[in-house]
Amino acid sequence: MLEALGLDAQVETVYRGMLMQPTGSLAELVERTGLSEAQVREGLDRLVDLGLLTPSRDTAGALRVVSPEAGLEQLLRRQEEELVRRRHALDLGKAAAARAVAEYADLRPNTETDGTERLVGLDAIQSRLESLAREMTRECLAIAPGGAQSQASLDASRALDEKALERGIDMRIVYQDSARNDLATLAYAQWTTEHGGEVRTSPLLPPRLLVFDRTTAVVPIDPANSRLGALCTTAPGIVASLVTLFEQTWDTAVPLGAARERPTEDGITQRERELLKLLAAGLTDEAAGKRLGVSLRTVRRQMSALMERLEAASRFEAGLKASQRGWL
Repeated sequence: MLEALGLDAQVETVYRGMLMQPTGSLAELVERTGLSEAQVREGLDRLVDLGLLTPSRDTAGALRVVSPEAGLEQLLRRQEEELVRRRHALDLGKAAAARAVAEYADLRPNTETDGTERLVGLDAIQSRLESLAREMTRECLAIAPGGAQSQASLDASRALDEKALERGIDMRIVYQDSARNDLATLAYAQWTTEHGGEVRTSPLLPPRLLVFDRTTAVVPIDPANSRLGALCTTAPGIVASLVTLFEQTWDTAVPLGAARERPTEDGITQRERELLKLLAAGLTDEAAGKRLGVSLRTVRRQMSALMERLEAASRFEAGLKASQRGWL
């Protein structure tokens, strides 16, 4: 009953026993309470600490029990004083934290200017993404190029995505087609769909992109090197353009569960068509592979198969015949 005042059941039993017979001996108190002598002595010590037992003025070495009216009122007053002290300490802590945040903001390289924040380093990016993931209320749009995603990236995303999906956030992600060939990335994409998210793939993607609630976007400073940092912007014009880019990418992508490699009406798959376009634009095999998220070996194997289908002796001839067939 009195636990809120600092008296557990054992101490309260000793206190009740003292109130029933204030002048009884220790042995009588043990018998009256049904506790062991050690428990009774421990209870008496606690009651002295709480001010519910004080030295007797009549008998030297004896204790006097303080009435509940006086003793419990004193305990309440102590708790009130402790509460005031804690509130004061909390106010001081809040003020100190506010000053520290203001001071550290001037020291950090990741400062915001005109609605755009430059995030330097992977740690800064992760911290900002965690904050945005907690604050978003409706939707998350993502484009993840590069085919197979690194295990570190997948691990960093899982906790954030799981919490967002549990909160009912609409999540749409577009991976590159080649991600279907990576077991870890494919498993993560399937996990996303099983938990309520939507995943599609496309052979060719724009640079990495994240949009939160259509109000905040995060893009890499250099798409070729994510370690250089990212830009986080709330500028309405920029965010609207990036949302449009995502929707256009989403509309041409294929749901994760659908077959990607089925030839179109003219007999070529979408990935093969994109490969031909990249090579016709002058990209090397290696550069084309990076854009498609596949290895150099895969590019050469696919190009060799295309030349055989086109009955072309050279890549130049393959380009001409592909153009004649309407593949470019």
